[in-house]
Amino acid sequence: MTLTFPNKSRSFDESRNAVRFSGYDGMFEVRFLVEANALRTASQPGRSEDEYLRAFDMAREIILEAATHAYGRGGKDRYTLTAQDIRR
Repeated sequence: MTLTFPNKSRSFDESRNAVRFSGYDGMFEVRFLVEANALRTASQPGRSEDEYLRAFDMAREIILEAATHAYGRGGKDRYTLTAQDIRR
């Protein structure tokens, strides 16, 4: 099966300081976190929850590519993406 992202919802997880989203491999849900550090820029070192979600939306295509790449390496049901994954 191929990893797909039919659901555009995402949420900020304050306890993990990351944005959560999901993909699907057939009927199996694959959960992802994008660390907040991966969504920061040098000019905006601190952001609010809304700013992190907007940053995620602006970089969605790159993030989904990174998620697909990470999933292809491991086949797990949960992944954490870092700045290194997003900017490879």
